[in-house]
Amino acid sequence: MAASGGAYAAQLPAVPEWLNKGDNAWQLTAATLVGIQSMPGLVVLYGSIVKKKWAVNSAFMALYAYASSLLVWVLVGFRMAFGERLLPFWGKAGVALSQDYLVRRAALSATAHGDTPRTEPFYPEATLVLFQFEFAAITLVLLAGSVLGRMNIKAWMAFTPLWLLFSYTVGAFSLWGGGFLYHWGVIDYSGGYVIHLSSGVAGFTAAYWVGPRLKSDRERFSPNNILLMIAGGGLLWMGWAGFNGGAPYAANIAASVAVLNTNVSAATSLLTWTCLDVIFFGKPSVIGAVQGMMTGLVCITPGAGNSIKTHLTRSSWIASRSKGVRTASSLSVHLRSFDDLTWRDGETETTRRSLEHPAFGCIHKRFRFQRQVIGNSERRTKPNPQSKEDGGKTRGR
Repeated sequence: MAASGGAYAAQLPAVPEWLNKGDNAWQLTAATLVGIQSMPGLVVLYGSIVKKKWAVNSAFMALYAYASSLLVWVLVGFRMAFGERLLPFWGKAGVALSQDYLVRRAALSATAHGDTPRTEPFYPEATLVLFQFEFAAITLVLLAGSVLGRMNIKAWMAFTPLWLLFSYTVGAFSLWGGGFLYHWGVIDYSGGYVIHLSSGVAGFTAAYWVGPRLKSDRERFSPNNILLMIAGGGLLWMGWAGFNGGAPYAANIAASVAVLNTNVSAATSLLTWTCLDVIFFGKPSVIGAVQGMMTGLVCITPGAGNSIKTHLTRSSWIASRSKGVRTASSLSVHLRSFDDLTWRDGETETTRRSLEHPAFGCIHKRFRFQRQVIGNSERRTKPNPQSKEDGGKTRGR
């Protein structure tokens, strides 16, 4: 066999210089784990947690939401959420299926603003399309949980693509894709607003308009298969490692911290809920344990990876007027930029660039602004030795 051919050749012209194989492999793995949360995780959970007469309908609602959202996503949805800016809260619609588009380096065009660089992960656009699809799909599947046993499958089939286009894409672009909330500095690490808040509000609204369940179902709505319910909940828990671990868009320190925080939060919430069941009802509950586990996973998501060894303290600003001159001071400010953090810890260029993503990019911009304000404040409040009115004491110029 020739030594210069095949996948083990010395030079592989098909691999571009910007491709980081580790980041690409982890991002595809994370996308697969998030997909397992929806299918079969929530499909099994929904089918088992309801009454037997609703089992098939509930499982099929989750299955249909996953499949239909994929087609809508690649045809128009992805570029509405992560494409070029059309409106402050919406991107330009377009197809994300052409070869030229999918094999190029992933980029979020609208994230560039002022000194904030454009988010450009080190893998192809196809990987980003897949990963963000899994987020969009599970948002719809989570929303389905609020109308289990309430909604006709035909109505659900019409509802899912419309909600994805006119609700999810708005939140995703505004916070992650480079919309107005992104540039305001709003931080959403892995879907606290875009996924959980949006699906929760939509679920409450849908449940209100669809109406309550039948009286017999409201009186007793026990699961039809507790073992399958536990299995579905377990798949949801394990898949959440990809949910939060894939948010940094790279296989870096933030991903490791996020995965660990996710598991600790889920375990703590499960045990807390179980203990409360014992205290108030005299015995533990499997349903309560699963609910506690899901609560812990949801609660940790917005900030699972935001505490990555930065040791940052929020500054408190005091504004006052002194002899007609407005001054500002900062209390207990210990700021360090992500650039300084990266090089001090000896990390690679890949890690530095991966921090410039929808969650960390706005933090970087905010800290740069704070350092600038602090510098201006220090210059304004610098002591004036030539001043004789106050004996050389500090006074705003």
